[in-house]
Parts: sequence; C-alpha cells; structure tokens
Amino acid sequence: MPAARSDTTRSAVSAFDQPIGRLPGAGPRALEKLAARGLATLQDLWLHLPLRYEDRTTLTPIRDLQPGVPAQVEGRVEAVERGFRYRPLLRVAIGDDSQATLVLRFFHFRSQQVNQFRVGARVRCYGTPRPGQHGLEIVHPSYRVLGDDEEAALGAQLDPVYPAVEGLGPATLRKLIGQALDKLPDEAALELLPAGLLRELRLPSLRSALLAMHRPERDADLAALAAGTHPAQRRLALEELLAHHLSLRRQRIAMQKHRAPALAGKGALARKLQDTLPFRLTNAQQRVFAQIRDDLARPVPMLRLVQGDVGSGKTVVAALAAMLAVESGKQAALAAPTELLAEQHLNNLRAWLEPIGVRVAWLAGKVTGKARAAVLADVASGAAQVVVGTHALMQEAVVFHDLALAIVDEQHRFGVHQRLALRDKGAVLRQAQDERVSSVPHQLVMTATPIPRTLAMAAYADLDVSAIDELPPGRTPVQTVALSAEKRPELIERIRAACTEGRQAYWVCTLIDESEEVVAQAAQTTFEQLSASMPELRIALVHGRMKAAEKQATMRAFKHGDVDLLVATTVIEVGVDVPNASLMIVENAERLGLAQLHQLRGRVGRGAAASTCVLLYQPPLSQMAKQRLATMRETNDGFVIAEKDLELRGPGELLGTRQTGLAGFRVADLSRDAGLLPQVHQLADRLLAEAPDLADCIVARWVGGAARYASA
Repeated sequence: MPAARSDTTRSAVSAFDQPIGRLPGAGPRALEKLAARGLATLQDLWLHLPLRYEDRTTLTPIRDLQPGVPAQVEGRVEAVERGFRYRPLLRVAIGDDSQATLVLRFFHFRSQQVNQFRVGARVRCYGTPRPGQHGLEIVHPSYRVLGDDEEAALGAQLDPVYPAVEGLGPATLRKLIGQALDKLPDEAALELLPAGLLRELRLPSLRSALLAMHRPERDADLAALAAGTHPAQRRLALEELLAHHLSLRRQRIAMQKHRAPALAGKGALARKLQDTLPFRLTNAQQRVFAQIRDDLARPVPMLRLVQGDVGSGKTVVAALAAMLAVESGKQAALAAPTELLAEQHLNNLRAWLEPIGVRVAWLAGKVTGKARAAVLADVASGAAQVVVGTHALMQEAVVFHDLALAIVDEQHRFGVHQRLALRDKGAVLRQAQDERVSSVPHQLVMTATPIPRTLAMAAYADLDVSAIDELPPGRTPVQTVALSAEKRPELIERIRAACTEGRQAYWVCTLIDESEEVVAQAAQTTFEQLSASMPELRIALVHGRMKAAEKQATMRAFKHGDVDLLVATTVIEVGVDVPNASLMIVENAERLGLAQLHQLRGRVGRGAAASTCVLLYQPPLSQMAKQRLATMRETNDGFVIAEKDLELRGPGELLGTRQTGLAGFRVADLSRDAGLLPQVHQLADRLLAEAPDLADCIVARWVGGAARYASA
C-alpha cells in the first residue's frame, strides 16, 4: 500500500476542485445554470456521466431499419408536406439507394428548417423509427443537411447523451464536458487506488474508466453500459463506495474520540423491569440488550442501530437500556417522529417504568404554558429520569440535567440537524485526569424498516447494527391476499361480517382528495361510500390534513374500540397499536412500495385473532407492481421484503437518506454493486491502517464536506 504519495494525490484532488469557469466558453449564464444543477468543478463535469449513447459510427440502409432500434441514416429529400391538423406539422420523406422511404415528422419547427428541406437535399439523421401511416417514421430526429459534395465523416466513437441541465443546450454541455476531459491529469497523478488491487479485480485506472464512459469506442459493449456492469462503471463505483464508506468510518473514529459516561452498574433496575413485565423477552431481545449493555459499560459513545420488524419488541429493549442510565443517576431521552408514535411509546414506558419508581416525562408540541414550564424544570433538574417526545425534545429551550442515552425511533424520518441537536443536548466538558474532554451521550437508533445487509454495510458503517429477528410467541402470521378492485362489493360484505363479530378493520387509501390524473380512491370519498354502504357500523376518517387534536381523538376512539372501521391515509403506517384490529385493506396497493405495504400490514396481527391484509389493486398491473404484490403474498419476513424492495426500488426510498448523500451516488448503485462491498471494506481497513492520507484524498474527491452529518 503506497503511503508516501501525498504530493501527487493532493495535486490530483486539487485538479478535481478546479472551477468550471476556467474553461473557454463557460460564461456567467452557463456557470449559473451548471451551478443550479450542482456542477461547479471539473470533477463535477467528469462525473456527470452519460445517461445513454447514440451510435453514429455507421449508416443503416433505410430498408434495414427496425422499429424501436435507434439508427443513423442518410438519404435525399423526396417530398415535403407542411400542414396543420390539430397543431403545426412538418413531414419530410427521404429515400436512399436501398429503394426505401423514411418519413421525418416534426411538430415544433421554424420556417428556416422548412426551407432547408428542399427536394433533392442530402440529409443525415439519427433517431428511433416507429411504424407510421406510410411505413416507418422518426419523430423529431436529430439531423444535418449536407452539401452535395460534402465529405461527412462518420463518428469514431459513440456519442454520449448527458442528463439535461435546464437552460443549457446539449451541444454546449457536451462541449464543456469535452474540454474538462481534455484537462484530465495523467494516469499516475490521477490514480489513488493501488495498482495491484485494480489488476486483481480486472478493473481499469480512473483515467481510463472516465474516458471509456464519456468517449466509448464504436465497438463498446452497449448492453453492459446500459446495465451498469461495464468494467469502467465498476471501477468508478468501487472508488465512490470506498469514499462513502471511509467517510462514515472517519465519522465513527472522530465520534469515538469523545468520551461518554460509562453506565457500568449492576443492572438491578433493568432486572426489576424484566421481572415486572407481563411477558418474557425473546432470545433475540436478550441478545440485543446484552450487546447494548456491553456498549454502555464503556467510556466511549455507543453508536448502535437496532432494526426489527413491526412488533418485534424494540421499545422494551430501549426501556431496558434506559434503566442502565437511570440506575447510574443519569437521564435517557426517546424521540419519535410523530406525536402518535411518541405517545404510544409514552404509554408503554409509563406502564412499565412508573410501577418500579421511574419518572417518565412527556414533551411534545401540544404541551404548552404552565405544563410545559413544569416539564422543562423537571428535565433540567433531573427529576424527569426518562423523557419522551417528538422533535420538541431538540428545541433550544430544552436543557437536560445529565443526558446519558439518546434514543431515536425511525431515525430517517428526522432531519439530520435535529438528530445532531438531540445528541448535543448531552454534550458537556468533563474533567478527565489532567485534561478536559468532550463527553456526549450514547446513541441508540431504532427502525422498524428492516434494512438489507448490503445496505446496512454501506449506509451504516458508522454504526454497530443489531437485529431483533424474532417475533414474540403468540403472534399469528398475517394472511395476505391480492384482490382486483372489481371485488370491492364482496370485500365490503367481509368487513361487515368481521365488525359485526366485534373485530375492527382499517381501510387505507393513498390520496386524501379525488384526482383525475391518478386512478385512486380518495379517503374522503371512500369514507362517504363505506358509511352509506354500512350504516350500522361506526366508521371514522383520519388523514394528514386534519388538525392534530382531531386526528389524535379519532385514533384514540379506534384504539378504545369506539370505532369499527377506520378509513385512513398512510398516516397510520407507523406506530398505531390496536390488538383488536384484524383486517387491513390497502386501496390501490399497486401504488405503494414494499416497505410501506409491509409497515401497513404490521398494523394488524397484533392480537390473538387470525388477521388478514387485503391488497386491493386497480388492473392492469405493471411488472414491478406484480412482483411487489407477489412478494407480499409469499412472505411475512421483513428482512426478505427489504432485500426485494432494494432490488426493485434502490436504496434511496428504502433508507430515506437523501440528506446524507447515500441516495445521491453519482455512479454506484447499492443493489447492483453489492458484490463490491467486501472489497470496499477490506480496502478501507488497509487504507486507514497504512495510508490515512490516501483515505482522506479519496473522501475529499468524492464526498468533500457533505459527510459530516452522516453519523448523526
């Protein structure tokens, strides 16, 4: 591993940082448009990779054209027709030596263009043929009118088509990227990865990879480029994944330079809690709590993610962890993203902790006036040992006496700054031997969205990951069926029967109001229709636009059994626990992702009764929707579902991490490039141990300063 390349690598990184303004032709207007797209340096242009390629290296005879297959042709204008049916229309017929004719059709054109297409003019054009009224036609081809004796050479390389930059023409963008590529440093100055590793993985150098992506040869493997499996793409993806992984590892190393209170008591309070619980912990809960307890006993901050399916018992594990803080005379805080979810945690924690003498405080937006002042005073004095709340916990007015454990539920639903704010609530300077060191609380992050192992490896390199992969005994698996919307009347009868027997049901809609553009039943309309169809049932409506108090009152009524059927939007996706609800209908299920469908299904099956989730869909189904519904029918395992969701949708929506940059990879795709992660981890270990300067250069090249919040 080269450790002494700092001058060379720094020059390579600085080349990446050169502003685009140094390129000829990059005027103020172009720079403004590029900056709006996030393109400011030569690096940004080098990594603004083509979406696809056009093959203008050959000419195809018109008679050999295939519908749907892009091609370049050359011929002479045989006829021109300008008309106006519903809008302006220009049709140009061209023919070639193959004795076949092709129609070029334009809907947007200028008078000068019409004048160019005189009969007999020589035209070269590129586009995708499709069947028309008079044989094949190309709509809005790119074209050039050639002089009669003009020698127009064919391209030597495939032409790149770049992601559009609003306000900047494709030719201008292509020219600027070409100029930026001309300034690529030589191979030795640019390369940061060891030559031996590249040989071992059969990958090209960075310079070769960039040139292969922007200027592929005419015989390049277009199928591999389209699939993202070309060696040049794999090379770039490897370094990008490595940079993100190193940045997260750096976060962890920096975080562990802080101190944290060592919560190394005897665990008497946690044992007391376990003894008074009305259930026994599962083996998975015991294993995860043991991991947390080991972390908390050390004087460095715990950074642990606990993931587990809906109903796997994450909250009780968090409560046990909080008892280790309380036993040491310190405080614990639990933040949830919605009042509904936070209130549910509050009710559980009060029921478990107050009987053993632990005081639980509640802090949310609706706690105001004297009540709020009293809670703030209790938090500041330490009288409130466990504090539960929403983002209100992170507000400036909230001052903890001695916060030792910060627990964040569904952490990806919080903004990055909010999570940092909660961590900073417990940050203090403590005297350690002869120096004052920064001390921060331990962090426990929980999520009910199981995260595929590959994604956790990439996205949470700064966290230790624990999985509660076992449901408590007595939970009956939910039966899942998919029904066409045509079966709606039969489904209504089924609901009537279930509710008459004393059970409760959810009917989830994906829109609040009717929309002409999307075929989806709106919650309001569905509520009115179901109320008219089943007047004997108590039916209520809840959606995100209702006032918080009204929403809470409706949810409480449902929880207490005063409502038979709850019509709702996906606002009930997280956090509602109604054991008597045994039927879940999801309208327009084809519009939701797997993770969301699985979360909704988790709202039922929480009691002893056999439960059913009905996925009501509007035919015809897309291929992806068919796969999603099939997966839901085949398995109740959230981890299996998460793997499939990653495969179908990619990482961005699954993690909700757009603000950390993980969803914004330029080249890498976590589902496609998962096979590179073992090499990424091994290489990161070697770089951090043997060449930390090199590691810094790789992070600076790909991530820059954007990673500082990723470990919040």
